[in-house]
Amino acid sequence: MASSPQDLGPVLDKDGVRLTVDDAIATVTLTNPAKRNAQSPALWRALAEAGQLLPGSVRVVVLRGEGKSFSAGLDRQMLSPEGIPGEPSFVDLARSDDAALDAAIAGYQDAFTWWRRNDIVSIAAVQGHAIGAGFQLALACDLRIVADDVQFAMRETSLGLVPDLTGTHPLVGLVGYARALEICATGRFVTAEEAVTIGLANLAVPAADLDGAVQDLAAALLAAPRDAVIETKALLRGAPGRTYDEQRGAERAAQARRLRDLAGLGE
Repeated sequence: MASSPQDLGPVLDKDGVRLTVDDAIATVTLTNPAKRNAQSPALWRALAEAGQLLPGSVRVVVLRGEGKSFSAGLDRQMLSPEGIPGEPSFVDLARSDDAALDAAIAGYQDAFTWWRRNDIVSIAAVQGHAIGAGFQLALACDLRIVADDVQFAMRETSLGLVPDLTGTHPLVGLVGYARALEICATGRFVTAEEAVTIGLANLAVPAADLDGAVQDLAAALLAAPRDAVIETKALLRGAPGRTYDEQRGAERAAQARRLRDLAGLGE
């Protein structure tokens, strides 16, 4: 039986983020339940570092949040005129020149980009609130299993902002343009039942069963040969940007690589 995340020595444990590794499965845990795992630039830097520290043995990464909420979004202190001590406030960012402002946001986005690497499959285990940045962090993962108490909401637009932490692309891909626009522009809650119905979540389970459901999915993913999963993920991720004939060609090239590898003829 695999160890629980709490039983393993952390590879990383700082700024509200803990990374543990158990052979082929890594677990990234948001560890500030008292603030409903609110997000800050320090947390984003720690998340980006977690991605850099993943050993090559890892095939599945599980993202979870301690407590009753996955992540309730931005730390509200970020929205105050003073901001978080040691970090640029929104006013500071607004006063930056174009290059500095773009670089700052790009740095924040680094926490959200590595989850879709072709060499891993990432699973978000989402319970309670997943608001704004929390919603976008769940969207950064390949797959989402949700507890039946989950409440997704994209609140940036209601604050006069836009979702800028890489969430718009996967949201449109999952639920379509019209539904994504409605969810973002209204800021309304999306429940577990609706999330499954519209393709936002793969599965909804009772909150008490969330960890077990994630473990079952991770085990199923690990049952397939790693290189075949990597090639398949790359094919599926690239499909929206290819024509039908281009995708056929990509399938042929990927299968040729697999056949030669299985025959011992790979490079």
